[in-house]
Amino acid sequence: MKLYIKNKLISLGGSSEILNENKQPVYIVKGKVFSPTKKKFIQDLEGNTLYIIRNKYWRMFKHSCFIYDNEKNRIAKITKKFFSIGGKFYVEGYKDEIKIEGSWKKRASDIIRNGEIIGTVRREFDLFKDSFVLDAKDDDIEFLTALVIAIDNIRDAEREEHD
Repeated sequence: MKLYIKNKLISLGGSSEILNENKQPVYIVKGKVFSPTKKKFIQDLEGNTLYIIRNKYWRMFKHSCFIYDNEKNRIAKITKKFFSIGGKFYVEGYKDEIKIEGSWKKRASDIIRNGEIIGTVRREFDLFKDSFVLDAKDDDIEFLTALVIAIDNIRDAEREEHD
């Protein structure tokens, strides 16, 4: 399944739209306004929360983001080491070993679970907003969508630090 994740051009909380290959909405991402941790809610089309994403408030030498389920249980921590070169992200605390390898800046990364590629994420060229294409198996797509939103949160925090 292929999903298109597009950050909205004008959004106070960092909302996004997630579309399928036919450009039909699949999920809704609502960002919380004035959130120092960039808290976001991934919801189905009926408004039910599937995942909650938020950056770690305090950090030492690495950026991190958390993924919570709809009952606010932390299910994963995504980390990018402070001095890492390239686009390597690590998922901790999840039931499987997951890592994202590739070049986030060069627009292409593989999502690897237990040594096997289970999806790819590509950044699309857009002058004013971040856009991504996630290609993965249907049974992994919800969590991997949350993973892409979490990585985008980390990248946004890095950019804000350097501005």
